[in-house]
Amino acid sequence: MSDQALLEVKELKQYFPIKGGVFGRTVNHVKAVDDVSFTVNEGETVSIVGESGCGKSTTGRAILRLDNPYSGNIYFQGEDLVSLSKSQMRKKRKDLQIIFQDPYASLNPRQTVSQILEEAMEIQKVIPKKDRRKKITELLETVGIGAHQIDRYPHEFSGGQRQRIGIARALSVDPKLIVCDEAVSALDVSIQAQVLNLLKDLQRKFKLTYLFISHDLGVVRHISDRIIVMYLGKIVEVADKKSLFNQPRHPYTQALLSAIPSTNITERRERIILTGDVPSPIDPPAGCRFHTRCPLAFDRCAKEEPKLMSVSGSGYQQVACHLTEESKA
Repeated sequence: MSDQALLEVKELKQYFPIKGGVFGRTVNHVKAVDDVSFTVNEGETVSIVGESGCGKSTTGRAILRLDNPYSGNIYFQGEDLVSLSKSQMRKKRKDLQIIFQDPYASLNPRQTVSQILEEAMEIQKVIPKKDRRKKITELLETVGIGAHQIDRYPHEFSGGQRQRIGIARALSVDPKLIVCDEAVSALDVSIQAQVLNLLKDLQRKFKLTYLFISHDLGVVRHISDRIIVMYLGKIVEVADKKSLFNQPRHPYTQALLSAIPSTNITERRERIILTGDVPSPIDPPAGCRFHTRCPLAFDRCAKEEPKLMSVSGSGYQQVACHLTEESKA
């Protein structure tokens, strides 16, 4: 893993307008992602985790410019993707690919596996037409699909096999960064483990960089180098895997970790139950956005928004929590 940043996200905001009135004017915004900054180094796997609605998938889509960001900068190999035109971004997508959550909906049912994989090659002009079938065969074998299945249709495969085809499609244009958007959440647990192991093997073989998006900390534990925890459009904690699981700093991270089932019968873990619902991203709470559900909140939390600050200890760890600031003071 290199220390050189392949991707740098700066002050990213993704607001979606709410229209109202006779003239359909913008009356408010859904603040799905609000001032998010982080880096992803070459060869690294950075995971973004959090509950549904925290903004993790929206962040991934904004980075790929599938949805244009409301504001902020997204630097890929030093070039700001936000400033690129549609045609320039289309060319850049050779290096930026995505594996979608649903292996059933993400593949065109009217195309064979060969046609699905060749489509990306045709758009990006990466391989001469005469060499494509050989390349497709090699890709399928790499992800564990037999070459004899090259002319079958998606409905002839299981969910796990379809996701392997989705992975092969992402690899077909030799990308540098792959966004895995809940790439295993629709699969059975046993199949999840197989796909995660495949992703790790492919990372070593092709020197890939992953941005792995998931709601399941138990899953990201097996694939991540660093983990970003998001809550209601904000980053609340960033840490290397060892630091996050051994010593989570933010109360929200602690609650998420307490929900992971343990196979160790001697391990006693106190379950932290969060009360109340996640507030609306249309009108998020003042101060710390988690304070309305936090069992450790105090007066300052409702008034002042905490900054993401580095904390001392082993590894790399940042947390946005007034409790950490108070303890340092």
